[in-house]
Amino acid sequence: MGKAMTKSQVFDHFAKKFELKKKVVGQLFDELASLAYKEAANQFPIPGIGKLVLVDRKARQGRNPATGEIIQIPAKKVVKFKVAKAAKDAILGSK
Repeated sequence: MGKAMTKSQVFDHFAKKFELKKKVVGQLFDELASLAYKEAANQFPIPGIGKLVLVDRKARQGRNPATGEIIQIPAKKVVKFKVAKAAKDAILGSK
């Protein structure tokens, strides 16, 4: 398995592909992230990749792994990312 791309390499790729300055590409990605954070409660889609969703988790019982003691885990909200079917098929190959 190869090395993961760095943020700078991603910006460089998009800058070359669309003939933009890396600073402009960075600003676009920053704005995309900012918009995603603001709209996550309403689901934020990234076409062809997936969507950010805010999910309510119910309260449940858990176990302390060190002592084995049963503990109560409170209800909370969590952010999840649901991968689009097109992305799964492109990465894993269709069956």
